[in-house]
Amino acid sequence: MHHEACCPSKQQQPSTVLPMLHIANYFPIANPTLIFFVVLIVILLAPIVMGKLRIPHIIGMVLAGVALGRYGLNILERDDSFELFGRVGLYYIMFLASLEMDMEGLRKSIGRVTVFGLLSAMVPMVLTFWISRSVLGYSPESSMLLGCIMASNTLIAYPIVSRYGLGTKQSVAMSVGATLISLSLALILLAALVERNKGGGGVVFWMMFLLKIAAFCTAMVFFIPRLTRWFLRRYSDAVMQFIFIMAVMFLSAALSEIVGLEGIFGAFLAGLILNRYIPRLSALMGRIEFIGNALFIPYFLIGVGMLINVGVLFHGWHIVWVVIVTVFCGTAGKAVAAYLSGFLYQMPMRDRHMMFGLTSAHAAGAIAMVTVGIGMKTASGDMLVDDDMINGVVVMILFTCIISTIITEKAAGQITLHDAEISDEDSGDDDEKIIIPMKYPEYAERLVSLAILTRNEKLERAIVGLNVVYDDQQMRVNQAAGARLLDDMSRVAAAANVRMQTQVRVAANIANGIKHAFKEFRASEIIIGLHTHKEVSTKFWGEFHQSLFNGLNRQIMMARLMQPLATIRRIQVAVPSRAQFEPGFYRWLERLDRLAANLDCRILFHGRNDTLQLIAQYTRNRHPDVRADFQEMNHWNELPRLASTIAHDHLFVVVTARKGTVSYKAALDRLPDELTQFFSGTNLMIVFPDQYGDLMDNMTFAQPQHTEDGSAYEAIRKLIFRK
Repeated sequence: MHHEACCPSKQQQPSTVLPMLHIANYFPIANPTLIFFVVLIVILLAPIVMGKLRIPHIIGMVLAGVALGRYGLNILERDDSFELFGRVGLYYIMFLASLEMDMEGLRKSIGRVTVFGLLSAMVPMVLTFWISRSVLGYSPESSMLLGCIMASNTLIAYPIVSRYGLGTKQSVAMSVGATLISLSLALILLAALVERNKGGGGVVFWMMFLLKIAAFCTAMVFFIPRLTRWFLRRYSDAVMQFIFIMAVMFLSAALSEIVGLEGIFGAFLAGLILNRYIPRLSALMGRIEFIGNALFIPYFLIGVGMLINVGVLFHGWHIVWVVIVTVFCGTAGKAVAAYLSGFLYQMPMRDRHMMFGLTSAHAAGAIAMVTVGIGMKTASGDMLVDDDMINGVVVMILFTCIISTIITEKAAGQITLHDAEISDEDSGDDDEKIIIPMKYPEYAERLVSLAILTRNEKLERAIVGLNVVYDDQQMRVNQAAGARLLDDMSRVAAAANVRMQTQVRVAANIANGIKHAFKEFRASEIIIGLHTHKEVSTKFWGEFHQSLFNGLNRQIMMARLMQPLATIRRIQVAVPSRAQFEPGFYRWLERLDRLAANLDCRILFHGRNDTLQLIAQYTRNRHPDVRADFQEMNHWNELPRLASTIAHDHLFVVVTARKGTVSYKAALDRLPDELTQFFSGTNLMIVFPDQYGDLMDNMTFAQPQHTEDGSAYEAIRKLIFRK
């Protein structure tokens, strides 16, 4: 007995070890909480591990899905969350792709997009059909289904483009547009194949199909912009705006499925419609990108990996042939389309690599298409889709995703490096640093948005938020309120990935406080709200604005924004004669061109013909995608006439001048009265040009009388537009 008590019998030993031997009983994990935890760990570790291996982390997400899924280590059960979040992630990829596109560039290159889209669809489709018939021995119907799968593609590598900030590049826009065209053609041909299999597909079917698509697109284009403008003007809460945008995306995706197309078509269309209402550098865009890239898109990638069964490669040579054929046809066909299109339009090799990388991956769309054919039979009575085709397509997804991400990462790096070299040459010694005096919470966010949309993002410099309070009995209370305001605005700037320095300053005079802060921060310009509170002062310039622009010779932009900048449809600019001879001419013109580019709206300049020529040449050279128009205004007395041309959703910009400067004229003394009388209630910006100028504008303007023979004018033109 004593021996048995001290030393357990052999029969008792397995009872303590048994749970360790059967740890597999705890897998796959079915608990939703644990599933979500494991997915988050994968999302966290994949970039770290793949970064050390110098492999795009998107591949890590897919491979992690392969390892964790039922065909790998069987650690996770592919529950409904992968279906839900995976669908959302797929929509998100298409939505972000169209949301970040340069719409003006797309309009100008619509012919190129169409050609590339048709080649991207037809080359792999024809190649796949021919090889499927001759090598794999598939029926015409099965070969056509496989051709539709290879014709389409998924922008699986688009997060790489988004991370590098290349969404506005022409090669990216062409790839995104080609993806939509090839996907649409594949879906239409697939619908025809299904209807033919059912014995339908007549004229009535096609008429109804096209009618539903036309009605869907027309309704979206007509109603969504109006609803969006109304909502964004009325509600400024960040959460409400984000939820509204998501609701529009899912509404469009749902309606797209109802009319017979895939939901990703609707998500893409929603992005195109909302493109101009969500500036690329806005806080709202930052929130949309963050949520998608942090959760939904990685969830989709992991879910795709869990569908892949690499083990089927060892089930026989026929399935290996299917995989080889599908990978070769899909990759080679897309490569021919991309490099041929790039050759036709004389695009750099790095852009051709980008086009091939983005359009060569096949993912969830391929699975959806092959699933459609399951259970159907060909005209000869054979199954339209056999097991080898299903397994081959699924394994093909892994290889094409790896190829796509590697090529896209390489191309993105080459394009970024090339742009950085140009940027270093172009930026020179730009001293840009914007300071924003803020007081009223209801107005501060619009000033911050204006600064974000006009700053040079390539410099990656912080903007300065300033709150100046009087040194009086309410100083402590006002300091606390100012600190809270600046904290809120710092979060707004951070949402747009912009740093903000802040300072609450005590001063006996507001204007002097701003000027002292301006010098301390070594700022280059000021963006400040235009006086609107009549209870504070009945004067047009308010209590300190006039002292500010008279006592500071740097650029000052005073803004009265009656609505969010994203809802501005046009910018109209009144430019005084001889404005081109001011040292700060380049600075304000650059800011307005950036604003028009980021808002994707038209900009109309009013001024003398000689000034407009210089503005037009500068805009064409530096901002070719800006939609700029020019209208001659011979005399400043014509300013009131412009009031009838300015709508409630226009921004009217007046470039004025300080007394004693080159472009100053007596008519500018009437500016406050004219703006009050003729432009009351409009979105207004008044610009006092820089009298110091950028280092690149280090010119002499002291002798304007030399412009009679045009020599000084020509010297300025050559200096500004030197290559």
